[in-house]
Amino acid sequence: MDRDRSRREILQAAGILAGCGALLQLSIRPATATPEMMKDAVRGVIGEAPVKKGKVKLDLPPLVENGNSVPCTVSVDSPMTADDYVKAIHIFNEKNPQPNVISVKLGPRAGRASFSTRIRLADSQNVTAIAELSDGSFWSDDIDVIVTLAACVEEPKP
Repeated sequence: MDRDRSRREILQAAGILAGCGALLQLSIRPATATPEMMKDAVRGVIGEAPVKKGKVKLDLPPLVENGNSVPCTVSVDSPMTADDYVKAIHIFNEKNPQPNVISVKLGPRAGRASFSTRIRLADSQNVTAIAELSDGSFWSDDIDVIVTLAACVEEPKP
């Protein structure tokens, strides 16, 4: 195997790598989202079904100092019986790069239709929770959250 490379071979390889890098840059998605992207994500989960207000309680602080870890609780008014239960709860947001924050599947044996977690918020935005019930209906609640320090923008401390 010849370890000596000609100048021409090295320049050709560098040109190929530069072309791949340019192609990679073109395929990167923007880091910000839009309310339209959230609507598309909701439609991707529920289709064209109508969503009614009520039965769902989304609990998020209306003013958040730091968007990196925001406490979030969702509960749904449901008896959670074999005939009447919550099948899934979904949380969506408008301005994070991924509009579908979390989807939780439930069943009648869950006992209660609620969960708590922490989410990241990239900026002040509307957050929506949608519950899918066993009868095929969808119910929702939403909250406008003001974030004073958005997630992912803090600079590391020395």
